[in-house]
Amino acid sequence: MKQKKLAIIATKGTLDWVYPPLILASTAAALGYEVQIFCTFYGLQLLKKDVSTLQVSPLGNPGMPMKMPYGPEWFRKIDWKIPNIIQSNLPGYEAMASSFMKKTISNTGVASVAELRELCVEAEVKFIACQMTVDLFGFDADKDFINDIEFAGAASFFEFAGESDICLYI
Repeated sequence: MKQKKLAIIATKGTLDWVYPPLILASTAAALGYEVQIFCTFYGLQLLKKDVSTLQVSPLGNPGMPMKMPYGPEWFRKIDWKIPNIIQSNLPGYEAMASSFMKKTISNTGVASVAELRELCVEAEVKFIACQMTVDLFGFDADKDFINDIEFAGAASFFEFAGESDICLYI
């Protein structure tokens, strides 16, 4: 039987948006899929050496729960209804939400971004950094990114994606 393939295009770089491609890739790899993740634009954050500084962005994220399931007990009881216009002008709001999200990830035993990414590497998920985006943003391939990733253009990824059983844009 032919090995199934999963192609993922990762375009987002906030803490809450780097999880989906890693979760899906690691799960598919565990199920025997051949997996490639093409990281472009802000999705390159997924491949940075230091992912500890990733932030959650509640601004413009209507799916983010207003009654936060993370943070201290008093914080979880408040039904936050903060309009985007106020969030964008409230100093420290993003840092506070990010801190609480990271604490919840730790408290619930969910793997960190670095741990989940390492699971993908061990499962032979192929990470591809979009060369055009690397050049556009002036990244240094040797200094900024983890080892064992490929730098290529979209055309290279399309070869794999065109043969994949599942192709996701995240």
